[in-house]
Amino acid sequence: MLNQALKHLRRYHGMKQQELALQLGISNNYLSEIESGAKAHAITVDLLNRYAVIFKVPVSTLMLFSEQLDATKRSDRLRVVMAKKVMEMLDWIDQHEQRDQQQA
Repeated sequence: MLNQALKHLRRYHGMKQQELALQLGISNNYLSEIESGAKAHAITVDLLNRYAVIFKVPVSTLMLFSEQLDATKRSDRLRVVMAKKVMEMLDWIDQHEQRDQQQA
């Protein structure tokens, strides 16, 4: 889910993968693999800090979408459920924006 959130964040800001990869100091291919989920396990705190600086958001906001956190407490489980719902809404918005752009 974190990989999807990072992709939505980039797209919301109108950035191409190549542009963001350059700013993050990683290869375009590596960023593509992170966003697709193939390298989701490779998302480090350092990388999240770089995202936070580039997009001017707190790391804690990005961590909201991390399923890797321990979700044993009720509040943590609720956080995961809410994050999934937010991600579904962002997916829906992104799909409709893409459709509208294709029709234009």
